[in-house]
Amino acid sequence: MRMNLMLVVVSALLMTSSVFAETCQAQPEVESAIQWSAKEIKILKSLWIKSLRPLPPDPSNAYADNPKAALLGEEIFSDTRFSANQKVACSNCHLPTYSFSDDLPLARGIGTTGRRSMPFIGLAYSRYFFWDGRKDSLWSQALGPPESKVEHGISRTTCATLIYKYYRAQYEEVFGPMPKINEKTCPTRAIPDPADPEGYAFWQAMSEKNQKKVNRIFVNMGKAIASFVRRIVPAPARFDHYVEAVMQNDLVGMNILSREEQLGLKLFIDSDRVKCINCHRGPLFTNGVFHNIGVAESNKSAYDRGRADGIKLMQDDEFNCLGEYSDAKPKDCKSLNLVPLELKETGEDMVGSFKTPSLRNVAARPPFMHDGSQATLAEVMEFYSASTPQTKDAELSKEEQHQIEAFMMTLNAPLRILPFTK
Repeated sequence: MRMNLMLVVVSALLMTSSVFAETCQAQPEVESAIQWSAKEIKILKSLWIKSLRPLPPDPSNAYADNPKAALLGEEIFSDTRFSANQKVACSNCHLPTYSFSDDLPLARGIGTTGRRSMPFIGLAYSRYFFWDGRKDSLWSQALGPPESKVEHGISRTTCATLIYKYYRAQYEEVFGPMPKINEKTCPTRAIPDPADPEGYAFWQAMSEKNQKKVNRIFVNMGKAIASFVRRIVPAPARFDHYVEAVMQNDLVGMNILSREEQLGLKLFIDSDRVKCINCHRGPLFTNGVFHNIGVAESNKSAYDRGRADGIKLMQDDEFNCLGEYSDAKPKDCKSLNLVPLELKETGEDMVGSFKTPSLRNVAARPPFMHDGSQATLAEVMEFYSASTPQTKDAELSKEEQHQIEAFMMTLNAPLRILPFTK
């Protein structure tokens, strides 16, 4: 799978590079380049992909940068045996050719979830995971879908059994000797979820020692998947080439963006009137936190409380940064340590709040919003232009909406998987 995935990514990079080269060669000098102030150029540089710092460490995952763990994680990521119907893998909802997301309004595993699949773009830089932030690490995030009734629909005990059966040698090469488990001492139906009475009864019948064996294998599976996923980052897009040209005062290079796209960019970084930059900032075009922009209110049949529920789930999670399976010291658990401050500052605003997604590749992965309720970027622009109480944006003309939409098209580029260096 790794060779196929790398071929997809490398081929896409080559094609995109060719398009960039043809664009630069074919277009004449800019006749009327947009003028940027020193303040605006500083903002542009902050959004530039070359401003993205090196991968940050994950203190809670001692195997985060282990090449063999990443290879193991990548194989499990695409293994459909880790599902109740033997048809669902992580890669079903997180397609390499679709920014590690999919094209469905709501994610679909063995059933249909209540939210859109989030793209895997630069997740190593995130502090919270899922739309509601109910997980505080990438490895603990990976442990949610297997036991979800509508995603993979299996148990952690099944995961441990599958790893013991099919991945034991690879597992032991990374994590050391694997504890022995079998169907008699660790029934595959066993799951510590009271909502599943039969599975919960099996789990309760297991000894604490065997429960911990299963948990440890399950956790290490998550840490292996995380070591693979954390290396998925964006490649330079047309926008990034434009910023470089602006900083070098290269008028020919600036021609990589049309005037409409440049005007859309100028609107995008207007923090006083349009406000896009207030939430979609930095090289990944996200502040990584939660906002209520009024999307949840539009779904009258099932109101989604978002972060209001997610923050409690994160605090209570047995696999959070402060738990026994984390490799971090308490002082390193920044997400959990910030919870009291977050509660104080946001209060009731957390109800209906969802994580700001990255806008990298946004135009190439519709539909949009946490519930997939907006089919096109044009609909998204109309939503924001409606000046809802939550967004409080200035009303945008149709022309301005088209300009911002055109700019967002310039953020498309293939994702890449960072290689390991010695």
